Amino acid sequence: MSRLVVVSNRVPMPAKDGSAAAGGLAVALQAALQERGGIWMGWSGESSGDREPGPLSQLQKGNITYALTDLTDTDVEEYYRGFANRVLWPICHYRLDLAEYGRKEMAGYFRVNRFFAHRLAPMIEPDDIIWVHDYHLIPLAAELRQMGLKNRIGFFLHIPWPPADILVTMPVHEEIMRGLSHYDVVGFQTDYDLQNFAGYLRREGIGDDLGNGLFDSHGRIFKAGAYPIGIETAGFAEFAERAANHIMVQKTRRSVEGRDMIIGVDRLDYSKGIIQRLEAFETFLTSNPAYQNKVTYLQVTPKSRSEVPEYEHMQKMVAEQAGRVNGAIGTVDWVPIRYVNRSISRNVLAGLYRLATIGLVTPLRDGMNLVAKEYVAAQDPDRPGVLVLSRFAGAARELKGALLVNPYDVEGTANAIAKGLAMSLEERRDRWSMMMEHLLTHDVSLWCENFLRDLVLAPELQPERDSLIVS
Repeated sequence: MSRLVVVSNRVPMPAKDGSAAAGGLAVALQAALQERGGIWMGWSGESSGDREPGPLSQLQKGNITYALTDLTDTDVEEYYRGFANRVLWPICHYRLDLAEYGRKEMAGYFRVNRFFAHRLAPMIEPDDIIWVHDYHLIPLAAELRQMGLKNRIGFFLHIPWPPADILVTMPVHEEIMRGLSHYDVVGFQTDYDLQNFAGYLRREGIGDDLGNGLFDSHGRIFKAGAYPIGIETAGFAEFAERAANHIMVQKTRRSVEGRDMIIGVDRLDYSKGIIQRLEAFETFLTSNPAYQNKVTYLQVTPKSRSEVPEYEHMQKMVAEQAGRVNGAIGTVDWVPIRYVNRSISRNVLAGLYRLATIGLVTPLRDGMNLVAKEYVAAQDPDRPGVLVLSRFAGAARELKGALLVNPYDVEGTANAIAKGLAMSLEERRDRWSMMMEHLLTHDVSLWCENFLRDLVLAPELQPERDSLIVS
């Protein structure tokens, strides 16, 4: 069996006892690496300042070698904070107004990908399978091919892929698409993302859809497909059941006793629709005064990328809006919105999901959104809650039992909250069962297996090119 080499911007290091880092993705990838033996390489999160980064820091745990590299201050500013998070992230989330183009940042993005390739290449053996993750590292395969590597290389995008009209606003859109053509398998979260990808190739005249998921572009044949990422469903369900007895969850249960709880859990990001969600909750309370003092909304929003001005401004906006609603509608013994601006451990979150009558997951745009899947998996089968889900989250393509909403429609989302709270137990069970059955089958292990299976078969694609051209 070929070794597996995983490359991502950041690497979830295992705990000191050797157990996998929290999160379904880390669990699945570490299991695949442990089975095959291999390497997980990425940025350490540390800076070497003005000095050139030292040698790779390597840690061996079982069959897995964790290989970490520092980056210079310039690299972090241009590659990570610059092009990745201030160009690619907003473009892929349909926010042209927030994309800040700069030639220096673009050059830094490609330079750091070249740096990653030069650090990775000496560790690669001829039959290794390489799996690259997310938007930070799109050019990596092209750099490795330039160095002569002929290995099977796959790429998975965890965030949305935009339509051609949006993508072409990026000055280096051609280089980005050329970079993707150097992979053997390109994976997206949903069929909509795949359609956007194929639409760009067709519209720009730089590729052909050969059918059966095969594409011909820039002189290479590769597979592109939708591989919706899952969670470790069965394990998370057991985890949530145990977490219900956690002291923090029990304290929360007592504090909301006699009231329904609604929960939202998001990283602080403009793509998550938190402002619109708070407006929808306020609209729900003012339109349904009978629910005042009978429902509490808990919004958990850890800070993220606080060094980027847009995020710092948003943090202030969310806090002010929550405070305004609480001041206008709250009473001495009832705070409508509980806003927590820090991380909460995964076991506490699992218990809070199970406690909540409604899971409010309303991003303006999201590749998948695993919070939606975790909320469903965490529910008590006898008394499950209701998932209110944005139609613009990738999860909406799978979770047919959710109440789908347009997060830009504040009144529509408010009405969905009211519908969820009034929903009969029988309907809640029917909707939950449908979603849970899907999640148990389509878990993160199946996602990993499906992608790696197609990547293992990838060497058969290039020889097939000749017969396709002849015919």
